Amino acid sequence: MVFLKKLVNILVPVIVFIFSVACEQKSVSADVLIVNANIWTGNENQPKAESMAILGDSIIAIGTSTSLEGYKSKTTQVLDMKGKFITPGFIDCHVHLLMGGNALLSVELRDADSQDEFVKRIAEHSKTLPSGAWILEGNWDHTLWGGTLPNKEWIDEFTTDNPVALYRLDGHMILANTAALKIAGINKDTPNVEGGEFVKDDKGNLTGILKGHAMTPVLEKIPMPTEREKIKSIKAAQTYLLSNGVTSVHDVDSLGTYTAAKKLKDNGELSVRIYSVDPLNNWYKRTNTDRESDKWLKVGGLKGFVDGSLGSHTAAFREPYTDKPEDSGYFINDEEDLYKWILKADEEGQQVMVHGIGDKAIHSVLNIYERIIEKNGKKDRRLRIEHAQHLAPDDISRFAELGVIVSVQPYHAIDDGRWAEELIGSERIKTTYAFKSLLDAQAKIVFGSDWPVAPATPLDGIYAAVTRRTLDDKNPEGWVPEQKITVEQALTAYTKNAAYASFEDDIKGTLEIGKLADFVVFDEDITKADPITIRDIKILATYVSGKKVFDSNGHDGQL
Repeated sequence: MVFLKKLVNILVPVIVFIFSVACEQKSVSADVLIVNANIWTGNENQPKAESMAILGDSIIAIGTSTSLEGYKSKTTQVLDMKGKFITPGFIDCHVHLLMGGNALLSVELRDADSQDEFVKRIAEHSKTLPSGAWILEGNWDHTLWGGTLPNKEWIDEFTTDNPVALYRLDGHMILANTAALKIAGINKDTPNVEGGEFVKDDKGNLTGILKGHAMTPVLEKIPMPTEREKIKSIKAAQTYLLSNGVTSVHDVDSLGTYTAAKKLKDNGELSVRIYSVDPLNNWYKRTNTDRESDKWLKVGGLKGFVDGSLGSHTAAFREPYTDKPEDSGYFINDEEDLYKWILKADEEGQQVMVHGIGDKAIHSVLNIYERIIEKNGKKDRRLRIEHAQHLAPDDISRFAELGVIVSVQPYHAIDDGRWAEELIGSERIKTTYAFKSLLDAQAKIVFGSDWPVAPATPLDGIYAAVTRRTLDDKNPEGWVPEQKITVEQALTAYTKNAAYASFEDDIKGTLEIGKLADFVVFDEDITKADPITIRDIKILATYVSGKKVFDSNGHDGQL
């Protein structure tokens, strides 16, 4: 009798709970009900699902199509996915949003594969501009035409009325024409600056190539874009991003995105969520009091620099470059300055992320972070190193030990892999873009693109991380193949981990109850496809807050 009484006491509350849940389920009507889908949730407690119920901007239930029938009413929009594959919306952890939008509206040089093509595109673009307008972005790659750096003499005759400041695709050198150099007050007698170089030919004349801090005098003369121009760029950028399944970005901002993005948000025209990251060296100028943070636009991290890039020989290494034994790169900022900036920012509760490419630079950042932790004590900082491309083997384990997030761009691996070994040799490439070694060491990896340095196309990023087949097709088994990772690991880096990297893992990054209904629909299951075909898989639709914001066929409703 006592046993039965105890059993009743246990079972009655359970029965009441189940009954109440059932009643609640039938009393709640979803705005949108996704059915007959193949959903990769990113949630390890419920990896797969068939159906999602969405109310407002969030998921209120997820499971089988049958189990969610109770959320359907006469007003519910039921979307039959016909077995299509769905993932959480991609989060690109490293873009330059305005620069990317500007690049879409400017001359495109990334795939210019000869001097003639390079010059032709600039000449044609200059004809479309008024006198005095700057020609910007470009993102050229001199390795495509044999490695000769461009010269202002190539373009001066076509750009007499338009100053030019065109980035190499890594963003660490520009080609400036004579008009731009004149505006900046740079001539052949101008001395080099610390952390930069005014490149000259063998006769001592300026070539127009400016590296590192030597770019600053020109870049400072470029007029800041107007609010109207920023809005135009953001609109172009978000159209491009959504077409590639990107629903959130971490915007490494140096041009002032916030006010234009806020205006779009207030007008209901912002369709991509933004985590806004400001420069570390002047973070104290940021006034958070007049900058709101919400699910669409969050004021977040601070980003600093240690070194430059591999392709421009400005990445800092312990040993010299293989192709230039007298050169080992250099630091853009002094280590002690970085320490002081990061220490102060950390004391104020700011998230810090630092660009580090060469092994010496990455080692330096890890040392600084270690000092910060010792000085200010342990807490949930989510410190990041951006790029973390060329690692010293003894530093790989330190990321997990210090709790430092590795923010990498896998597309760079299949791009740089065409020529990186020539610059740093066969031994150092064993731990370059070392994704698997980092994961094996329990480091948290997040993925991004560095757009417009590389395309903001996550499917290309997943393809790169999984196959490591270089863009020139010369590494069919993969460049440094031992560093390949799985599709699921790559998806996690673009979703769940990416949300964690901006302190937003409580609202997005996985498809589960209570989180935002941001997701992407594909025509094929990425996890089951031949890895070689991943980059060719088609994105059918992108949803943000449960609303379709991109459709490959240009229509609403069923697929």
